[in-house]
Amino acid sequence: MKRVLLVYPVLPRSFWSFQEVLRATGRKALIPPLGLMTVAALLPPDWTPRLVDLNVRPISEDDWAFADVVMISAMLVQRNGLATCVAEAKKHGKLVIAGGPYPTSATAEVLATGCDFVIAGEGEQAVSLLAEALEQGQTGGIIRAPETTDIATSPLPRLDLIRHADYDAMPLQTSRGCPFACEFCDVINLFGRTPRYKPAELVLTELEAIFAAGYRGSVFITDDNFIGNPSRAETLLRAIASWNRGHGEPFWFTTQASIDLGERQDLIDLMTAANFGYIFIGIESPDVDVLAGAHKMQNTRHPLLDSIQTINRGGLSVIGSFILGFDREQDGAGKRIEAFVEAAAIPLVMVNALQAVPGTKLWDRLQDERRIVDGDVGDLATGVMNFLPDRPIADILSEQLTAWDHLYAPTQFLKRTMRCILDMRPTRSAMGEATPPTAPRKASSNGNLADSLLQLRLLGKIVWHFGLASQGRLEFWKALWTVWRRNPSRIKRFLTLLVIGYDVLCFTEVIHQRAEPTITTARIKAAA
Repeated sequence: MKRVLLVYPVLPRSFWSFQEVLRATGRKALIPPLGLMTVAALLPPDWTPRLVDLNVRPISEDDWAFADVVMISAMLVQRNGLATCVAEAKKHGKLVIAGGPYPTSATAEVLATGCDFVIAGEGEQAVSLLAEALEQGQTGGIIRAPETTDIATSPLPRLDLIRHADYDAMPLQTSRGCPFACEFCDVINLFGRTPRYKPAELVLTELEAIFAAGYRGSVFITDDNFIGNPSRAETLLRAIASWNRGHGEPFWFTTQASIDLGERQDLIDLMTAANFGYIFIGIESPDVDVLAGAHKMQNTRHPLLDSIQTINRGGLSVIGSFILGFDREQDGAGKRIEAFVEAAAIPLVMVNALQAVPGTKLWDRLQDERRIVDGDVGDLATGVMNFLPDRPIADILSEQLTAWDHLYAPTQFLKRTMRCILDMRPTRSAMGEATPPTAPRKASSNGNLADSLLQLRLLGKIVWHFGLASQGRLEFWKALWTVWRRNPSRIKRFLTLLVIGYDVLCFTEVIHQRAEPTITTARIKAAA
């Protein structure tokens, strides 16, 4: 029998931190570490796991005393956090094992931090290999999963190891892999180009488990491309919609999808029927030649603007991601992104600076061209470019800062958000098209009063910032009145977008703090 301390390192501040939202809601992190919750379910039955998410609480001395083994999972942005956790665990004399996306992409580097074992690949096969190695008396090394996993055999994550009240959303994975081959993306390196799927029955079983744990609210489907197989997505959406109605619609959903969703009105309708509200889409660039150079061909087959507008009109709010610094990119790319975002009326956008991720085709190419200058990879919005780009880095980062400042200037953001909502169809209920739930709604374990107080706190923050303290306060009241008059069923979506937008507006300060010293240094070097 072994007692295992599962540790998730601190995530650096990013677009997804939602620090201001979490501060207002009293939650501590966006989502729990699904990978570690799944690893816990894969451990031998006589092993006892305990999970510590350092984004929620620190490791206590009692945790260290409990542990025979420390298992750490980390993404690339948690590089420094993983090293800190390894050092602390070794100081306490623990056997240390690391796995996850970062150890899979940079195995030797992670082993050099002092880990005893590094797991590369997916846990469904690697955990059993690890247990076997430990039983045989091995004291360290690299354990590689021999092949990809049939995720239909993946166990239910251990929801009992977390407090759902600490998190703003619950995660659920229904597939792994993506059929596309974007040069800069590490998804196919980690999970392959042949998507693998959980059957709808297993997805519903996971929803049932989240429901039984007392959670009500947002569920983030972590798939890299939810519509990678459109016919499978259709089947799953019908099942989710039926389950959600049958349970009183306890959940609403957010996920990631490719831009070709805009060519499938049927899928958009099914997603809204299943209570999906927000879709993260990698748009990357409005320049077709840049997209082609990055092998993002799926974004060149249909006019981007038409696709985004179709998705929004159907009732799904797009969270758009853009990247500056691609090869073939011409001066003024930041301004072209600004113009596209305004034309498409996308309220929530990220404007990132490209980084080369180990294991990607971009990394391999830039290494061959001797353009990699640093192996570090951080958050795309705040991390430093780790290669020599086609254009001066100071110009790229200056355009990035200008784009963030323009797109999140209060007046500009309010106008764009209002146009987005006015172009969105009313809710199904308002149009008389909604299929009513077949079960009564049930409150979360926090209760209706707590939920109502939470909504009032968030509303108060928005009214204060946009309606009273901001120079764009007149625009706020005008936009609020216009939405109420012309598309009243979407007033909640409008206010929710403002809540998130306020959080991102605060985040722009972090981007400035990161980029401005780099710009200054680059300009000094260029002048010399």
